[in-house]
Amino acid sequence: MRNKVKSRSQSGTKTKNQTELESAKKLIASAETNLKQARELLNKALGVKEPNYKKEAGKIAINPEGKEIFGVFDGENMVTQKGKKYPIPANYASKSKLVSGDKLKLIIVPDGSFIYKQIKPIKRKKLIGDLEIKKNKFIVSADGEFYRVLPASVTYFKAKEGDKLSIVVPEKEKSKWAAIEGILPKKNKN
Repeated sequence: MRNKVKSRSQSGTKTKNQTELESAKKLIASAETNLKQARELLNKALGVKEPNYKKEAGKIAINPEGKEIFGVFDGENMVTQKGKKYPIPANYASKSKLVSGDKLKLIIVPDGSFIYKQIKPIKRKKLIGDLEIKKNKFIVSADGEFYRVLPASVTYFKAKEGDKLSIVVPEKEKSKWAAIEGILPKKNKN
């Protein structure tokens, strides 16, 4: 008789542990949503606006020959005045330490090659934060904010989760992205 009795988890009924895990996941999701909404309210109250890269791109002079395209860096792409996105090579963005809001020029040469040039950097500030990996994305938490960083930058600096990083972000504009300036040396425990 004993062998025929199924445990609660085998019979399809949730165990206490499974119920607690699901409850914890729901609470975390709710807290993340509430935190996002609180940040949005705070930014609205402080007058901080999400940058409009499309509008910013419209302020850049356009070459009538059409071989040069101007836009604004959004963290991954160059966004033109018409809203078209051109992906920026990650190694160029990392090496140049591009920051969201930087004004760029794309030169399309006769052989079809794309050459990107930074023409006007946005005002910047430096922060110190910790590197985290969340949902297979590299995040740096600094000053109560979370900034994504390019995997190419993490690889270039050989950064690991938990490392203290110096990052560069726009001085006044809100940004979801940061550029890595470098890894801070670990303190000796001696």
